[in-house]
Amino acid sequence: MDEQPKPEKKGFFRSSFGSALLGGLVVAVIGTVLLLTGAVKSKGGGTTTVQQTMSAPVASTESGGESGGEGGNTVDEIYKRDGNGVAFIESTIPPEESQTFNPFGEPESQGGGTATGSGIVIDDKGHILTNNHVIEGADKIEVKIGESDHEYTAKVVGTDPSSDLALLQVEAPSKELDPLTLGDSSKMEVGDPVVAIGNPFGLDRTVTSGIVSALQRQIQAPNGFSIDNVIQTDAAINPGNSGGPLINGSGEVIGINSQIETGGGNDGNVGIGFAIPINTAKEVIHELETTGSVKRAYLGISGIPILPELAKAVNLPVQEGVLLETVEKGGPSDKAGLEAGTTRATIDGAEIILGGDIIIGAEGKKISNMEQIIELVNGKKPGDEVTLEYLRDGKKKTATVTLGTRPAKVEQASPKG
Repeated sequence: MDEQPKPEKKGFFRSSFGSALLGGLVVAVIGTVLLLTGAVKSKGGGTTTVQQTMSAPVASTESGGESGGEGGNTVDEIYKRDGNGVAFIESTIPPEESQTFNPFGEPESQGGGTATGSGIVIDDKGHILTNNHVIEGADKIEVKIGESDHEYTAKVVGTDPSSDLALLQVEAPSKELDPLTLGDSSKMEVGDPVVAIGNPFGLDRTVTSGIVSALQRQIQAPNGFSIDNVIQTDAAINPGNSGGPLINGSGEVIGINSQIETGGGNDGNVGIGFAIPINTAKEVIHELETTGSVKRAYLGISGIPILPELAKAVNLPVQEGVLLETVEKGGPSDKAGLEAGTTRATIDGAEIILGGDIIIGAEGKKISNMEQIIELVNGKKPGDEVTLEYLRDGKKKTATVTLGTRPAKVEQASPKG
């Protein structure tokens, strides 16, 4: 669980948050460092960030209704109401055996330690929602709920690395469980007040407040795929907040705090945090509970958005679209006949691959950016067919791609800025 600095792409790629995708994969984030907001303590002590998330009014008494919430709830009111539904999660991660051997011919162990994060009690059956990166690789997971010091050993019900979500369950009496109400993240608006409750740096039951700073962001899950419709907030979230709730003025969970953007200066909060929308979680909770995993569609390409400046610089036949840089060999798009580029070039400090097909349409709709393809693939299931319209050597062609099943993880590209 290492930090994930993202390479910078300048010039032609300045306006795009992501610069490549593999199915739903976003490979680069421009000029930023995103960290998952878990915390890990090695056996030697010391806290480091893991790859990589007051009593002022938080709801306007005038706004009421769907987003900010009714009644002008204050932070302390929300904290008193929802605090007991937030879990403190501690995961024991065993050391990994390396390929090096000690003088006695035995493999050496390295890494391991204790990861901490937060969770959300979602029902009276003991189910707890958290981030997958909080519990990934753990051989033991201990959970404390609300103000209680009692530790429960949790079992993993299911995980979805692509949305960075995990569902746990503890055998706790129903009287010890205070499920939080799951809201509707689609009703949130920029400027709406929010509250975060979690365990930053192991400081349990910490509350912070802020607003929704932006909507429909995209972040990268640890397995390399993108998560879309993400909520950006300035409520302070730090390592250890991962998996904890982002709550609206009505006291409803509208997001799962997951990542922070540091800007490369440090590993702490700089006022830019990201929460996975609760509606995304609602889509997978039942599947996690019944099957333990989520099957997602996969296109098997990577590419970059075409902007007018790029089109002019390399004499492309269109001003917008997606230029394919790679097509996975044997993957869905390869089987459908799509071709990747073969010529490497450095333009305005960014390395790109030229000569590939240019996707200009999908399912009868015009394609002008990466987010459109990501959204299309994320809305499909393995086995579904997608019709793509593309250009090759200036000629318009059509391909019908049968989507595959997304792999557990992908190798992340490293374009140089």
